[in-house]
Amino acid sequence: MLSLIITKILFMIAVIDPLGSVPVYLEATKNFDLKHKRKVAVRASVVAFFVLLFFVLVGQIILEGMNVSLDAFQISGGVILFLFALTMIFGEGKPESEIHSIKDYKHVTIFPVAIPSIASPGAIMAVVLMTDNHIYSVKEQFITVVLVMVVVTLTMLLLLAANAVQKRIGEYGITVISKIMGLILASYAVQSVLSGLRDFFTV
Repeated sequence: MLSLIITKILFMIAVIDPLGSVPVYLEATKNFDLKHKRKVAVRASVVAFFVLLFFVLVGQIILEGMNVSLDAFQISGGVILFLFALTMIFGEGKPESEIHSIKDYKHVTIFPVAIPSIASPGAIMAVVLMTDNHIYSVKEQFITVVLVMVVVTLTMLLLLAANAVQKRIGEYGITVISKIMGLILASYAVQSVLSGLRDFFTV
């Protein structure tokens, strides 16, 4: 059980990429005072958690309503996660691409800080895959939700200390770590596709 928890929390750290959200947050709140910056960090984290929780609760219902098999979803989810990981490794990078999407500094709490920086498409896909009712018990799903909360809380703490984090690690360091997270995510995505294919042909 302990090894499973460690595996899940490392995976959630990879898909949410807390450090990668730091430069997005700093750019989004550069015109705010310290009090307002802290409010954005807390509110964005809360919004992101409830977005992920929403998909934990209704993601499977949506799948079953569309008659999509778990194997098909696992394979497609793995492909999407893999493409998402490739953008983290070879693309412009999560921080830069999301910084460029900032248009309105008055509404940055929701976009891009909460979505898609924290509650990214990859994170949404991941929580749906990790809480499937046919594979995981209620206890295991509850543990996953708690771990999501832990990682989002970690992200919030990093955002609250964002200025110090940026000063110590630097934007280059954050970019390097983000690409390492992308490599880890790519490995998980390939494993997801292989597992889905194995289960499909076994059945």
